[in-house]
Amino acid sequence: MNHQERLAKAGWALFDTDPALEEWASAARPVAEDIMADPQAQSDWLRCGGTWFAGVNIFPNAPDGSVPGRVPALAGEAFRAACASIGVEDVALDPAQISVCYPGYPKPWAQESEASFRFRRDRDAAHVDGLLRDQNRDRTLGEVHGFILGIPLSATPPQAAPLVVWEGSQEIMRAAFRDRFAGLAPGDWGREVITETYVATRRRVFETCARIEVHAQPGQAYLVHRLALHGVAPWGEGGGEAPRIIAYFRPDPFPGAAPDWWLDLP
Repeated sequence: MNHQERLAKAGWALFDTDPALEEWASAARPVAEDIMADPQAQSDWLRCGGTWFAGVNIFPNAPDGSVPGRVPALAGEAFRAACASIGVEDVALDPAQISVCYPGYPKPWAQESEASFRFRRDRDAAHVDGLLRDQNRDRTLGEVHGFILGIPLSATPPQAAPLVVWEGSQEIMRAAFRDRFAGLAPGDWGREVITETYVATRRRVFETCARIEVHAQPGQAYLVHRLALHGVAPWGEGGGEAPRIIAYFRPDPFPGAAPDWWLDLP
């Protein structure tokens, strides 16, 4: 089974060590560490009792993944496969998320309810990217992403808060959202409250899909389907003392377009 077939069936694919990604990760790590050490960035993004630096869209990369003078353009098999998975040859990359977990993740924190903390701890904070939640906990479709490309920047043991994916969940989510948005113009999807559909479908995924922990090292990468339910496992015994640092790209390949492609593309 090749990477495209695996992505279509399982909702994720792991790519072996690639010299182009090794070069990119090696150059990107010190840039990420500078960001992690910045007091303002820490104030903005440290969560979960100081055990998670969320760092959404904080990496200063250009649309080709480069940071002038410091990091080369993103290249390699994983990026080519990510583009091919949505039928394009290239895509303008968003500023990467720098997601950092520290030993002890997750810990309670004041901005998270007890129920939310339990869900983070016991269900890996499982989610589909791009859904927004308001103060009433109502969910709507916000951003849409073509894919999720994770590139590790630090070498860690498998127990160091790995990515979690529920295999095959992308097709369950796709079918549920298609039913929910049936008869609506795609331009109106973002105004629909989809909490009931999302929560019920997520529960079905927990009951029917295998929960897989995905671990990779610098030079490797993993590609996750945009509709797959995924999250982050708690820091386990044997996870070590060094932070787990991952750069995530989640570009919108068709900015300004109605979001029907989000459900229609493979």
